[in-house]
Amino acid sequence: MKTLLFVIVLAVLAWVYFTKIAKKGAAPGADEKGNSAEQPRRRQLLSEREQAMHNRLSHALPELVVLAQVSFSALLTARAYAARNTFDRKTADFVVCDKAFQVLAVIELDDASHKGKTDKDAARDAMLVAAGYRVLRYPNIPDIDRVRGDFIPAAQSQPVPAA
Repeated sequence: MKTLLFVIVLAVLAWVYFTKIAKKGAAPGADEKGNSAEQPRRRQLLSEREQAMHNRLSHALPELVVLAQVSFSALLTARAYAARNTFDRKTADFVVCDKAFQVLAVIELDDASHKGKTDKDAARDAMLVAAGYRVLRYPNIPDIDRVRGDFIPAAQSQPVPAA
């Protein structure tokens, strides 16, 4: 009986010892199970490049509404969970709307992170196009004339011939 009691006490002490070692090895701020207890931190809403693009769009299209970092869930819907899962964690860089918030175009500003991801980008674009959206993808920040040209129909931008 003394031997059994000794083994139980030894097992409890070993468990306590190893639990404390495991806890010490956990990340700072972790709970007793080792899960991170990190608090969310503030971050910049748009990168400097995205800010420049937003400013370019807003300046070139003053009569339109330019939204940034729009979730695909705001643009797309589906009843089936599997279909929603294909877009629920994606965001569009910019969405240009008229004053009634009817979407005129979804704009993607490509950067170095898009290299080698042409298939993924094409799939994202195809999903939006299939839902009826116009997608514009710029590799660099376009000049004002290019932006205006992409939004003003050719017939409106050409002078009317004199009669």
